[in-house]
Amino acid sequence: MSLLVLLSLLAVGLFLSMLLLSELGRRIGIARLARDPDGLAKGIGTAEGAVFALLGLLIAFTFSGAGSRFEARRSLVTEEANAISTAYLRLDLLPATAQPELRNLFRRYVDLRTTTYQQVSKDLVAALAKLTETEALQGEIWTTALAAARQPEAPASAPMLLLPALNAMIDITTTRKAASQNHPPPVVFVLLIGLSLVGALLVGYDVAGNQGRTLLHTVAFAGIMSLSVYVILDLEYPRLGLIRVDAADQLLIDLRKSMH
Repeated sequence: MSLLVLLSLLAVGLFLSMLLLSELGRRIGIARLARDPDGLAKGIGTAEGAVFALLGLLIAFTFSGAGSRFEARRSLVTEEANAISTAYLRLDLLPATAQPELRNLFRRYVDLRTTTYQQVSKDLVAALAKLTETEALQGEIWTTALAAARQPEAPASAPMLLLPALNAMIDITTTRKAASQNHPPPVVFVLLIGLSLVGALLVGYDVAGNQGRTLLHTVAFAGIMSLSVYVILDLEYPRLGLIRVDAADQLLIDLRKSMH
């Protein structure tokens, strides 16, 4: 089952659960009024305020963090494209006889990097295999470039300029892999969902004194909260849901086209 389907089911389940808990809270409030016609329990406003304040803070925290990580993952694609482009241009420093093999390796490398993360949404196992293939190709590029830079006809500046560029190109793959695995602890999302359910219960309890049901506020509250949780989780996994960073891969595609 894809993450998109799981997130959709989670959002729908949260929405329905909040409606049920809101109704439960309303019935608890009605039962309270039946025992005490003077009104609902006094002094609960402070507790409710604390719960909703914490809920608002948690939504702001998780939404801000998810948005920041989304932008960071997108910018890392740009950084990798720049790193590969720089290393590719510095191949001109090597002897002409050594350049064709390395340029072919670079073309293979860009093709591999372009498809690796796009594969995540289709087949995670295949994507992990491509990461392993990437490491092997990096080693081949490094070894070949090092041997070419040590050739007698290579200028003295070749290893000083090319090898750091290759090192940056290799390092960015580790940074991207770490960024793709960087998420808040699951307990944060459990707390967010739990507070949303508690909030729905309190909303239902508060409206117990009204004549009839106030569906507009209840449905709006449940809908907004479930949608917020969905968007936050979707931002956390930008290769698997509706919100994606796939457009940033165009930089690598354009780079590959420029490698004649």
